[in-house]
Order: sequence, then structure tokens, then C-alpha cells
Amino acid sequence: TPPFVDYNPQAEKVAQEAARILVVDDSITTRTLERNILSGAGYRVVTANDGVEALALLETEKFDLIVSDIEMPRIDGFQLVEWVRQSSVYGQLPIILVTSLESQEHRERGLKAGADAYIVKSGFEQAVLLETIRQFVG
Repeated sequence: TPPFVDYNPQAEKVAQEAARILVVDDSITTRTLERNILSGAGYRVVTANDGVEALALLETEKFDLIVSDIEMPRIDGFQLVEWVRQSSVYGQLPIILVTSLESQEHRERGLKAGADAYIVKSGFEQAVLLETIRQFVG
């Protein structure tokens, strides 16, 4: 017998309204981990390998939030934040930096560049990332 399928129009509506998050990291392991965490929490996730890819995606797609690493080739996370903040189109997007750079100097540089939050990977817990995201997009 075929499986029973219960159509729920509300579920479709919720899926359509789920926040779109751009995850930017040159590490495939980190990108995959963050994508799985965020998708599992109901968010729609698109990934980019670095800041150059992220900026190209921002020109063609709409996002509600960016989660980015800092140490990446071509355009690092600090530069990405600065470039996003200069945009009249997507300059107001919340940006969360998730990085292994623990120093106060790096944290201050990230926030000064315009990041909304700074999470250190060594103390990384998915609950912290999800709670931080919820503060910005629900």
C-alpha cells in the first residue's frame, strides 16, 4: 500500500516564510556542519566558498542573514562585512561572524567592520549559533 500522506497547507506556508541564510566559509566541513544545523532548525540555507562567491550571490538572491567565517581566500570575512555594509540594497543584512580567531583585537575589528555578532568556533555550540540567529530573524 502507498504511504499515507497528509497535506498540510500551513506547513508549506511556514516553509515559504523560513528565513534564507547565506553561509560563507572556505572549509567544506564547516559549511556542511553549519548548513545541516541551520536546515535542521528550519532555515533555508545557501552556501558560498568565500567572500567573492558571497557577493555574487547577494547580487542575484535575497537573504535574511549572513553567517561568515573570517579567514578565507580572496575576500576575507572582515572585507565581506565592510563591502556588505556599503551596499544600499543589502547593507542592512544581519551578519554573524563565526571564526577560530579568539583575540579581543579580532572581535573588535569584526564588530567595527559592521558585524552584528561574533562567535568563536572553539567554544562553538549549535545552540549559541541558533539563538544568535533567532535574535535577528526569528
